Amino acid sequence: MLQAIDLAKKGMLAGNGGPFGCIIVKDGIIVGQGSNMVLKTKDPTAHAEVVAIRDACKTLDNFQLEGCEVYTSCEPCPMCLGAIFWARPAKVFYACTKNDAAEAGFDDDFIYQEIEVKPADRKIPMISLLREESLMAFELWKEKGDKTLY
Repeated sequence: MLQAIDLAKKGMLAGNGGPFGCIIVKDGIIVGQGSNMVLKTKDPTAHAEVVAIRDACKTLDNFQLEGCEVYTSCEPCPMCLGAIFWARPAKVFYACTKNDAAEAGFDDDFIYQEIEVKPADRKIPMISLLREESLMAFELWKEKGDKTLY
């Protein structure tokens, strides 16, 4: 955890983004790491956990993190939480809480609230288009014999 916290400080002081760091460990070995890179990369998805997940998946040559532990300097935001669940690590450890992050100006509470709102009524309206046409891709997926489930 101390290494994740150190990454958070160093990345922030370098001007890469907010004070967030993350390492991913498998069998006692660091296989991925990252700090928040939003400002440096001009990528709103470049949160520490996402950067670390990408790094670990590349190192492990796998799209999942089975048997890994995630150490992150702060409780994951909704986006990172989703990425973590998709990556399927064994466990997540975090230092600061989402309330600590909110007090520092990183408040994600509005996102948690928006999840419960009907898509068309969200602050950024989401409107379904061409559903029937798009369902054809799911039908092809269902029929695909050599698919990899994840």
